[in-house]
Amino acid sequence: MPEVIFRYFPSLSPLQKNKIAMLQSLYLRWNSMINVISRKDMDNFFIHHVLHSLSIAKIISFKSGTCILDVGSGGGLPGIPLAIMFPESKFMLLDSVKKKISVISAIAGELDLENVTTAWKRAEDEESKYDFITGRAVMQFNKFVKLTTKNILSNGNNRLKNGIIYLKGGEIDEELAEFRDKITVWNIKEFFNESFFVTKKIIYLPR
Repeated sequence: MPEVIFRYFPSLSPLQKNKIAMLQSLYLRWNSMINVISRKDMDNFFIHHVLHSLSIAKIISFKSGTCILDVGSGGGLPGIPLAIMFPESKFMLLDSVKKKISVISAIAGELDLENVTTAWKRAEDEESKYDFITGRAVMQFNKFVKLTTKNILSNGNNRLKNGIIYLKGGEIDEELAEFRDKITVWNIKEFFNESFFVTKKIIYLPR
């Protein structure tokens, strides 16, 4: 139920709440046609997908005009929930699978998210630059960094310097080792009480 989102983010506007509440029915409908989210996860959709995506909003509040590239967006996560949360920021949702981009575009359209654009391409082929790059367990973190560092603008105006914000869980010490002196890692269980988040982390690597 969307109430779990509203409890953790009580300052959402009525319009934002309405768009978040619409998410599950939209994803259920599209997922029945094109599988972009594990069907066994749909019963826990708001916790496993929406709240997980919005954990990023616990470490940064993107300022107006901030540009974010969501790489390997899949079903539009974390990009679409973040676009609802930060309507004055711009989100490019990129994926190499055409049918997934079709779903993302349709859902963004039905939600009237004018701050979302989509691209069907591989990350290595994306040439534009952005303030932040987001990803959600797309691949090993070190590989993600090598693919996307080229797309980060040098100057920004947010509380955090421009860089990569990555969601991943499990044992990740080895893939983070080479960045140990540069990264900041947050345990999402510090923000949310649900057991799903016990091993989930936010990794931030400034440019």
